[in-house]
Amino acid sequence: MTPVTGTPSAHVRSDIDPFSDEFLADPFPPLAELRDAGPVVYLERYGVFAVARHDEVAAVLRKPQVFSSAAGVGITNFATGKPWRKPSILLEVDPPVHTHNRRVVARALAPRSLAWLQEIFDRRAGELAADLVSRGSFDAVPDLAEIFPTRVFPEAFGIATDGRDQLLAYGAMVFNGHGPRNHLFDASMAGAEGVIGWITEQCSRSSLRPDGLGALIYAGADAGEVTEDEAALLVRSFLSAGLDTTVSAIGLGVLDFARHPDQWRALREDRSLARNAFEEVVRLESPVIGFFRTTSEPAELSGTLLPAGAKVLVFFAGANRDPRHWEDPGRFDIRRKTAGHMGFGIGVHNCVGQVIARMEGEALFRALAARVASWWLTGEPRPRLNNTLRSLDTLPVAVEPA
Repeated sequence: MTPVTGTPSAHVRSDIDPFSDEFLADPFPPLAELRDAGPVVYLERYGVFAVARHDEVAAVLRKPQVFSSAAGVGITNFATGKPWRKPSILLEVDPPVHTHNRRVVARALAPRSLAWLQEIFDRRAGELAADLVSRGSFDAVPDLAEIFPTRVFPEAFGIATDGRDQLLAYGAMVFNGHGPRNHLFDASMAGAEGVIGWITEQCSRSSLRPDGLGALIYAGADAGEVTEDEAALLVRSFLSAGLDTTVSAIGLGVLDFARHPDQWRALREDRSLARNAFEEVVRLESPVIGFFRTTSEPAELSGTLLPAGAKVLVFFAGANRDPRHWEDPGRFDIRRKTAGHMGFGIGVHNCVGQVIARMEGEALFRALAARVASWWLTGEPRPRLNNTLRSLDTLPVAVEPA
């Protein structure tokens, strides 16, 4: 790390590549290096700034008028480059447009709309947990982490329940698309035309069941709040926001519990900790490594002057393990006070699907705690590399029935 002089403020520069296979496989050591280098670091390889400390991440996310999402939350600047798909009218717009669109979606997320889902999630979680325990050993990624969300989310949302592969493929495309056009992006785009066609069809009003959450979003079109096309884009945003991060968190959570049997015993002894256990997994593991913002004007951040139009990579994963904010941040503790973690973002652009993700995670951890006495690994877990997501490709485990 070297300071650069002769500029309005001295920028600390780094040659760390946040989209390299090595970084994506284990981002926490280089993120610690970035945190120690300074509050704002210039990443030379891509010509972007980065923040990995908790205070700076929070400061950026709380100022959407300065650190804009409208130029895209990926490395591509929509003002100068063409996105690979239509921008999200939730994630990639700023207030007041964002506020208006978010209000339409919030209707589907109202407590009265979600109350009936808890029973469905609990029942499905119990069925899956019982089946896996009866098998004794399994791969906790395809057999658990991917199965549960792709089973209950479509059921809740009112879309086809036989589209697991398409949903997972679309999520890989979306989150790889926030990075550069590297080999991960190219691989995820294989078969893109068919996947995008399926997703587009599922987001149409005619494909949605009238009793699902998706239909509630189209109520905004009926009320004249959004157009029919905008309602379809809001449904699409929900599909990418409410699924893949949950898959990642469940798989990484099982790995955490397998490695920390004392924490599993604590959950079994007090299943009311299931919700906080899921929050601690999201804090510790940070399924979303980070998103970009773009300065709408010259800005000052912790003593560093940023020009207008600068891309800023906001590392949620860095903030979530910042020792300036957390005591012993690398320790997995399901009793930890997790308020303030950045796993779902904060501010106006916080994750729209977080309520459902929490419900799913809590239901599944509670069901497993009732049926699994202990976990152990039967093979080495393998990461699934993605430009934005932290997740596992395989996690072979065995369980002792309760």
